[in-house]
Amino acid sequence: MALSELSPDSFSENLERVAGNAARASNFLKAISHEGRLLILCHLVSGEKSVTQLEELLSARQAAVSQQLSRLRLEGLVTPRREGKAIFYRLADDRPRRMLEVVYEIFCREETA
Repeated sequence: MALSELSPDSFSENLERVAGNAARASNFLKAISHEGRLLILCHLVSGEKSVTQLEELLSARQAAVSQQLSRLRLEGLVTPRREGKAIFYRLADDRPRRMLEVVYEIFCREETA
């Protein structure tokens, strides 16, 4: 069902399911609403990165990067992989990438007209 097809009847008929989906969507949006977390996800779109690489890319301290990665991990948006002492992160699935494409389209793409 497309967003334009939603009606008051469809909400009332499926209130429990709609409420659960709204809660999941809200948690997802809260997780990406922090500038640092959003930038981390932007960097991970191009592929797996170590915590050290993310620190350098963001010009941020390890503690700050780790805190934001922890939240993204809690929300199921990133997946860690340990290699020796290094920890690497990647996007857990396609949801963050799809959302970032929309954010990029709205806020980052330069108009060609």
